[in-house]
Amino acid sequence: MAASAILIILITIFFPPVGVWAVAGCGADLFINICLTLLGYIPGHIHAFYLEYIYYDRREQAREGRFAARRAPGVYSDRVQSGGHGYGTIVQPTA
Repeated sequence: MAASAILIILITIFFPPVGVWAVAGCGADLFINICLTLLGYIPGHIHAFYLEYIYYDRREQAREGRFAARRAPGVYSDRVQSGGHGYGTIVQPTA
């Protein structure tokens, strides 16, 4: 996981929409990031790194068996919301 995260961060430093596409796919988050990058390089970076943080944080939580109770604000991709685990269809474990 660390190697993929580092690679995505390096890509995002040079071109934020590619980093967003890597974690969120083609959708509303990518469109928003392209618009923010066109408005200014810094807003595109902030948005991209926020999405990547949410993605990897949710991925780590799912690995530990914890699941986020609420959606992260400003994130429209189910893939990012679930940390890449099933587009928001994570089945809660029964204990």
